Amino acid sequence: MESRTGRRILLIRHGQTEWALSGRHTGRTDIDLTPIGEAAARALGPKIARHGLDHPLVICSPRLRALRTAELAGLSVDEVTESVAEWDYGDYEGLTRLHIQAELEPSWTIWTHGAPGGESLSDMTSRVDATITRITKALVERDVIVVSHGHFSRSFIARFLGQPIGFGACLTFSPAGTALLSDAEPNRTLDELSG
Repeated sequence: MESRTGRRILLIRHGQTEWALSGRHTGRTDIDLTPIGEAAARALGPKIARHGLDHPLVICSPRLRALRTAELAGLSVDEVTESVAEWDYGDYEGLTRLHIQAELEPSWTIWTHGAPGGESLSDMTSRVDATITRITKALVERDVIVVSHGHFSRSFIARFLGQPIGFGACLTFSPAGTALLSDAEPNRTLDELSG
């Protein structure tokens, strides 16, 4: 296998939305950024440039909030794909964790139960693993930027580092946050987590 020394992946979470602000699970629902989210997305440009990525392949979720974040950050998107979309929350779309725990499942978290009517832990693990495999192949030629969502990005970090998907619960990834990962064989590392 060809060495990828120095190749990096920059994960970017979309800027703030009204639902993210209120803690509502936002998977398939297509909502735009708040003015604060737009300002934070614009501020990503210099942060991205600081990393000096090698002509990165830019992959983006098809959700408006991710596409708008990429645009405001000054990125030219090469590929829009459901493979980096947010966790499908199914029956829990639009609900907060506190509401779900109070009214439906007292011990529920996305990291332990998955989403009824949406993606299970194994569904999400399979999708993230397939995405990592594809992105790893792209790293042979160039760095990669993924503009996506909070739970997807935390899942990606967990699986990229060889951890169970539930490890994502240990990570904080705020709107307009970034995570820089390195794939320098034989080690994969999380080099920076901002937000």
